[in-house]
Amino acid sequence: MPDPRFFEDLGPVTLAELASLTGAELLAPDDGARQVRAVAVLASAQPDTISFLSDRKHADELASSKAGAVFLTQRDADLAPEGCAALITPVPQAAYAGAANRLHRPRRHLGDQAVSADAVFEEDVVLAPGVVVGPGARIGARTLVGANTVIGPGVTIGRDCVIGANVTLGFALLGDRVRILAGAVIGEPGFGAAGGTKGVVDIPQLGRVILQDGVTVGANSCIDRGAFDDTSIGENTKIDNLVQIAHNVRVGRNCVMAAHTGISGSVTIGDGAAFGGRAGVADHVSIGDGAQVAAAAGVFRDIPAGETWGGFPGQPIRRWMREVAWLSRSANRKGADK
Repeated sequence: MPDPRFFEDLGPVTLAELASLTGAELLAPDDGARQVRAVAVLASAQPDTISFLSDRKHADELASSKAGAVFLTQRDADLAPEGCAALITPVPQAAYAGAANRLHRPRRHLGDQAVSADAVFEEDVVLAPGVVVGPGARIGARTLVGANTVIGPGVTIGRDCVIGANVTLGFALLGDRVRILAGAVIGEPGFGAAGGTKGVVDIPQLGRVILQDGVTVGANSCIDRGAFDDTSIGENTKIDNLVQIAHNVRVGRNCVMAAHTGISGSVTIGDGAAFGGRAGVADHVSIGDGAQVAAAAGVFRDIPAGETWGGFPGQPIRRWMREVAWLSRSANRKGADK
């Protein structure tokens, strides 16, 4: 369920209204009077929420889900479990996006006060000129906030933190001793889109960003909030400048990421992993504890704990180096340039 510190609930709403809004058709018209109050993915859905199924490979999740209603295609209509209302649409994920926009709205900092009257500050907090602090935000003792930084509604910052100039913080919970350098953007929507009947639509991102104690985020880096779950960065992880971490990523403790590293959505990274500059990881990949990714590597498969990978596509580094050496010898062989 979306965190009420960051999102307003606009429900409940009837399924008949959602069907009309999204262009879906209720499989059982008598279900139109039923109400839902939130959207949720299948794994966390409850009887008063609506979810979606866009791929039959998740049929088992739907069968065990507690969702009160679900968007799915006509081909998958028979998969809806007993008691779960089915809304038939050719674009279930886009319909889910429409329902999410109807049921949830991000909280905004409105009015003419730069620092909201109901923000909470512990002792010795320092705000530089131009800082904006939204309603319900909380900042811990001895934290320093640089000039022109924007702290959104509901954001919580721990004690002894240093937030640089021109930082944007939203939909985020920060632990103690967190350092965020100038220009970083934390908590903006992740890249989520789905094809709809009238073109591509954005999927609302209803998760948060959690930065645990001792995390450092470099200048002009971006960490996106989760689409459904949270994006989380473990204790004492150090992130260089110009790093991109996408939605739903989970990074362990004591990890290191050099500049220009890019982590795609829903990647899981174990404790103590390290990434060289310009390393890239594809979505839904798992990186084991203590694994290392060489500079400029492109990782498309899971990396077991403790292994070092390099190259493009990424592979165990010794194998990659043998391939490079073989190619070099082949290129330098007499007559190879003819």
